[in-house]
Amino acid sequence: MNPSRRKIIVVGSGIAGLIAALELSKQHDVTLVTKHELAESNTRWAQGGIAAVMFPDDSVAEHIADTLRAGAGLCDPEAVSVLCTEGPARIRDLIALGVQFDEHNGELARGLEAAHSHARILHAKGDATGLSIELALVHAVRSSKVNVMEHTFACDLVIECGVLTGMEVLQAGLRRTLSADAVILASGGAGQLYRYTTNPIGATGDGFAMALRAGAQIADAEFYQFHPTALATGDTFLISEAVRGEGAVLVDTHGRRFMQAIHPDAELAPRDVVARGIAMQMAAQNGTPVRLDATVLEQRNGKGFLERRFPSIHRACLARGLDWTIDPIPVTPAAHYWMGGVRTDLHGRTSIPGLFAVGEVACTGVHGANRLASNSLLESLVFAWRCANLLNDDAEWQSERWSGPGPQLASFFQLPSETSVLTRPVSRTALQAIMWDAVGIERNGSTLRAALVQLDSWRATGSDLDSLETANLLAIARVVTAAALARTESRGAHFRVDYPETLEAWHRSLVYSTAAQTTVANELEFSR
Repeated sequence: MNPSRRKIIVVGSGIAGLIAALELSKQHDVTLVTKHELAESNTRWAQGGIAAVMFPDDSVAEHIADTLRAGAGLCDPEAVSVLCTEGPARIRDLIALGVQFDEHNGELARGLEAAHSHARILHAKGDATGLSIELALVHAVRSSKVNVMEHTFACDLVIECGVLTGMEVLQAGLRRTLSADAVILASGGAGQLYRYTTNPIGATGDGFAMALRAGAQIADAEFYQFHPTALATGDTFLISEAVRGEGAVLVDTHGRRFMQAIHPDAELAPRDVVARGIAMQMAAQNGTPVRLDATVLEQRNGKGFLERRFPSIHRACLARGLDWTIDPIPVTPAAHYWMGGVRTDLHGRTSIPGLFAVGEVACTGVHGANRLASNSLLESLVFAWRCANLLNDDAEWQSERWSGPGPQLASFFQLPSETSVLTRPVSRTALQAIMWDAVGIERNGSTLRAALVQLDSWRATGSDLDSLETANLLAIARVVTAAALARTESRGAHFRVDYPETLEAWHRSLVYSTAAQTTVANELEFSR
């Protein structure tokens, strides 16, 4: 075997995992592990599109400014610059891989979304952007040398002397250990933390939980974004930001707009603002959902516009007995995207040598306290490519222990150990309910403390897939709740009723790590 070829495991089959696997397979032996089928991921459900500067009337500087503004002061400016500067080239890579973005008059079509100063959102098949990207990349991976392990659950990382050496997986009911020179976590988010989420059932934060148990640094865990508009029909089907970008408006039970009184940009304000505005209005009308009125788009653009522009949403509405071409549709906020995650540098390196993270599971600092619409697919694309090319280009990539620039460990942040006295088995339904009620759109100290006590009283049991996922959710719930309690201010997606102001003293990220629960002979140490 070529001595320069390494064994690399990629966990996850969304855009980040597929891009990383494709790039790495050019030079290394790559195994892609996914707990469902290869084409099943959060990416395939992304409707709105992907943001990039592809038009002469736009600029990278303005995309950077929009991203920084949405991030409420916590974005890493260097990460944002990388995202916006390298984004256009990565879009061209996607096109070369067979992704067919929609066109208008022979040029790329583009849409406007909330908090963007320009129409720069590319979309495919109207509102099936994520699916189009996913299928093109899956085809490329199937045609490559990547070894794909489907229906395989990533259980835990194997760490020796502070360095990652492999991963334990569950396949067909049996555990086995895969050796590796590196593991790249691209396992997505943890929307199943919450009672209402736009994420698929598999979004249980497995990669984050593995990294947490291994002692990796974690950052910005308190910042969970709630998408303003999901259908209030029981299954929270996402209604893309792009619908409001086209001109749809939010109205109360009397048909009156209410966002104009909350923010100058009304329905096109940043997501955290719109989600809170909807939550406030729903509280004022005794929990009744607000309505999204898209009927004006049919009037303005002609009959059939909604079906042509948003075919997936149109079909979803009809399947639920709703005709959004005639009547406003009921919507509610739902958990959508986690800005926090495993702390990385700008090449995906974590605080554990040999462990990398890209996509939603990672925290590069690019989103700050609130993600700009349609920057998530771009982040996954850009940073997965950077991570893969670091490993392809640098023969000594595992030799140094990167611990990141000046971490601020939160000494107040403590999680219960596995030996803590935990009294009752956890119910996933109860877990999701307490997270929605206490650690959702609005938070306060008393309910956060009560939630943490409740979470600490639960234990995870069982060794089947569902039980392992629930155990991961419980670990993540404790992290998110403790971080939300620690941040005594309101910023971006984190809103404290008891601390409603944004404070300069909190103009920083919370970064922390736990004592490793896997076998570590020589733990990495970090100082403030």
